[in-house]
Amino acid sequence: MRTYGAIIIGDEIMRGKRPDKHFAKLAALLGERGLYLSWAIYLGDERPRLVDTLRRSFASGDVVFCFGGIGVTPDDHTRQAAAAAAVVPLALNPDAEREIRARMAEIGQEVTPTRLELGTVPQGSRIIPNPFNRIPGFSWGDHHFLPGFPQMAWPMAEWVLDTHYADDFRHGAETEAAILVWDGLEGRMIDLMRQTEANFPGIKLFSLPTLGSASIRPNVELGVRGAPAQVAPAIAALRSGVIALGYLWEDKA
Repeated sequence: MRTYGAIIIGDEIMRGKRPDKHFAKLAALLGERGLYLSWAIYLGDERPRLVDTLRRSFASGDVVFCFGGIGVTPDDHTRQAAAAAAVVPLALNPDAEREIRARMAEIGQEVTPTRLELGTVPQGSRIIPNPFNRIPGFSWGDHHFLPGFPQMAWPMAEWVLDTHYADDFRHGAETEAAILVWDGLEGRMIDLMRQTEANFPGIKLFSLPTLGSASIRPNVELGVRGAPAQVAPAIAALRSGVIALGYLWEDKA
């Protein structure tokens, strides 16, 4: 199974001027298809750091969605960084040029060199259609470069997934179940967690403590994630184990 990652780019995110929305949306789009993110990186608009990150990312073989910085203002560096990392020149993509010219015709605007620069991408790239305004993103290998605007980027990401990675979709291949252990202490349950993972190879166990407050009783959300055939007996083992430790529990909705 391929590994999926995200690179989210923009000084406005790194400086707290705008909240990032791409991480949660991409995770949801992948989750709807039985996939998940393995990693995510946030970067400012710094070309040397972008080049270094993309060089390593290209070498990983991962499927990566990159959001932001593909415009033509002075603070946009992603197209240039991608070309440098791939060691190819920037070139006007003919499919991108066609889309840009069609968009300018639709709105009655002149096709200027600056507007065509939006289609200047690493040589050998493929375009990603943009249903919002026809100004495309681009793909280099399994890296997919999208605008920072959610209303453009999200349908473009969906198109990439459904067009290129449908063979990866694993609907129903993974599920999870969890219980809330009231007044539980993680330290007392570590042996139980380790034994459960050992008894059910392939499942992933997670533990999320809540310290509690005036209105919330302290608890630990204890759960397992993996193939449905293993999740059911594994969560049953956890239920029995926490009872043996003297804790009360209830299923997490």
